[in-house]
Amino acid sequence: MSKKEQYRPNVAMIILSENYPEKKEIFIAQRNDLTDIWQFPQGGIDEGEEIKEALFREMQEEIGTVEAKIIAEYPEWVSYDFPNKIAKRMTPYKGQKQRYFLIQLNKNAKINLDTKHPEFIDYKFVDIDRVLYHTAHFKKPIYKTVIDYFKKEGLL
Repeated sequence: MSKKEQYRPNVAMIILSENYPEKKEIFIAQRNDLTDIWQFPQGGIDEGEEIKEALFREMQEEIGTVEAKIIAEYPEWVSYDFPNKIAKRMTPYKGQKQRYFLIQLNKNAKINLDTKHPEFIDYKFVDIDRVLYHTAHFKKPIYKTVIDYFKKEGLL
């Protein structure tokens, strides 16, 4: 399969604060390898791994907790292409195909970015209507699609 055909299977999470549903605050984290790039936590699905298993593994690896519950799942795979600058580092993949989950942190969940292989240097919770102002440009169309779906479903 050529690079043009390959998309890395991936899970992604829109994480709501423990204050949901009273406040619709979404977790975003600043990457440690790209200047001022904020995103939702996400990560690859290993060979033979179940999607939800990958979701909680990636959550632990990226933000240091699994103290959360799944609220909903986006009903289909979505994909995006890497910008050229990133694609050169992400061989053999052209982009990622993702399954998105809406997740709420449990009360008193502790986020810890100082994980075994840290990917983020900072995080914050942003109001749902402001989140796209902070996130990476090439991911915004996917983020908007998924957020709009969860809004339509009455979840955001």
